[in-house]
Amino acid sequence: MQLLFSLSRDQELSYKETEKRYWEVIDNTFNLYLYNMYVVMEITALAEIVAEKKKSKHLPTEQDKVFSAKIFQNEIIQDLVNNTKLQKKFKTLNFEEISNQDYFKKIYDGFAKTEEYIAYLGKKSEKQDHLDIILELYRYCRKDEFFNELMEDNFSNWIDDKSVVVGTFKKSVKILPASDPKFYDVHFPEEETIKDFGSTLLKQTHKGDKELLTIIKPSLKNWDHERLAVLDMIILKMAITELIHFPTIPTKVTLNEFVEVAKMYSTAKSKDFINGVLDKLMKDLVEEGKVKKEGRGLVD
Repeated sequence: MQLLFSLSRDQELSYKETEKRYWEVIDNTFNLYLYNMYVVMEITALAEIVAEKKKSKHLPTEQDKVFSAKIFQNEIIQDLVNNTKLQKKFKTLNFEEISNQDYFKKIYDGFAKTEEYIAYLGKKSEKQDHLDIILELYRYCRKDEFFNELMEDNFSNWIDDKSVVVGTFKKSVKILPASDPKFYDVHFPEEETIKDFGSTLLKQTHKGDKELLTIIKPSLKNWDHERLAVLDMIILKMAITELIHFPTIPTKVTLNEFVEVAKMYSTAKSKDFINGVLDKLMKDLVEEGKVKKEGRGLVD
């Protein structure tokens, strides 16, 4: 959607360049997921520095005495640290260069004051306890201004892809230690998703632009299509393309998904507008025989 928007606004932008950007976006989302893993690993590593400082105190407090770097030394984080393939990937992507150690320290220092971390340090921990505190640290990070600044400064797609990255990070941590050192590759989008669907949707929507406008205009009635929000028109065109060119996607799924897209990215009234217009268009296209789905129950 965003690429089609750019294509419609920038006359100098070619479709070839747009398609190239599409593949770059796929890589950026995956790299963003890896960077989240890297940052959490680096934040936990600061516990070892803190442990050394506490040990060297002339008059350590009771808290100093019970402190340990177990948030870093546990089997989950150490599986990341000792994963040579993953560490090589981090290096290739220049994660150390784009990071800010001062930010890591600020995040760790803030988290160190939380009740959850203090309670974790004060008890004997098993694997589940380590997992819980890592997930708690990650939850804390997502609310932290320094963490979000790091993400936004290095990945322009952080806000848009945040929910996907967060879900993927959680899935990854929960399977550690992993038997496969390249466990993270499982989360790279499948070819069916990025090529057979995403790339095709982009191409077909762009290719059929004029035809799609012809289909949409009769359903607008009192609306001037030239005065519609640009994104609303793009959303409608993408939805129709999906209805016509993707026989395995149920019509209801298409309707619901693009209404949600309108809700997230367009104007306040767009959700109801897209829902109403798309519902009518969908019924008309089904009656005209232009929507052909494979399997029962895909057209409703």
